[in-house]
Amino acid sequence: QVQLVESGGGLVQAGGSLRLSCAASGRTFSSYHMAWFRQAPGKEREFVARITLGGYNPYYADSMKGRFTISRDNAKNTVYLQMNSLNAEDTAVYYCAASNLQSRISREYPYWGQGTQVTVSS
Repeated sequence: QVQLVESGGGLVQAGGSLRLSCAASGRTFSSYHMAWFRQAPGKEREFVARITLGGYNPYYADSMKGRFTISRDNAKNTVYLQMNSLNAEDTAVYYCAASNLQSRISREYPYWGQGTQVTVSS
């Protein structure tokens, strides 16, 4: 199975930007569709973005579209989430996940990182 490790989280001011990274172990990274989810205190885990195994057709939750960009570099076994125009509603633990399906449903992702905290101050 693939192991995932997120990094790049931290504390930013509203309107600022962060770039999250998710590094995958092994040599089969390119065989998985990748996604980002997030979970805020007291909230359910929600879909953020996903990208196909070849890096095509990125898809975003409506509240992220136009602000967030998902990308991947299969040669580096890494998926990224560029986050711009952050606001307090973006405060959450962000998780990357891998699946053999293109999905917005967390239960369809069997492989998860442990998350990285993003805190946006207002």
